[in-house]
Amino acid sequence: MTAAKPQASASWPVPPPDGYTVDDLLTLPDLPPHTELIDGSLVFVSPQRSFHSLTIDVLMDGLRRTVPGDLRVRREMTVVIDKRQGPEPDVCVLRAEGVPHAENESHYRARYVVLAVEVVSADSERRDRERKPQLYAQAGIRHFWRVERGEDGLPVVHVYELDQATGAYGLTGIHHNQVKLSVPYDIDIDLTAVERL
Repeated sequence: MTAAKPQASASWPVPPPDGYTVDDLLTLPDLPPHTELIDGSLVFVSPQRSFHSLTIDVLMDGLRRTVPGDLRVRREMTVVIDKRQGPEPDVCVLRAEGVPHAENESHYRARYVVLAVEVVSADSERRDRERKPQLYAQAGIRHFWRVERGEDGLPVVHVYELDQATGAYGLTGIHHNQVKLSVPYDIDIDLTAVERL
């Protein structure tokens, strides 16, 4: 009796010796949705949980309600920082001049991003809390929000602004129930709306 041959497993792509580039991210076929490029490595994300999806909906609604005409709000789009960095913020606010009028747009340049927002997920805590804010700060993105799930199940928004002297983000406030700000523009978001969706 001969031994059974093992089943062939899925073949995984072998990364280039110097890592992947943004060009690879934007052109490789059959990448899973929302694949990011961090430090030359492709990062595949887990399926979204309800809190994550609903929080993005509430933030998008609130940010779009008062957005000035020279800015645009987008969700889950790649932001090209440099050759080896293409993270995908959950939400971003961009200057309109950096948003092409093309139906097939797939990414934006970091220089046009005014605000990047990350809603922290269990599988991406370290990236959302540490690496991605570092990348956004290095790219000169002036405003960053980190959104966590509070003990009451509602979003808690940690608001940061870039300190030009240090090149790092400084915390300017932690918002429960409501985000009411005057920068980067007049914003008023009812975070409790998550409970009504």
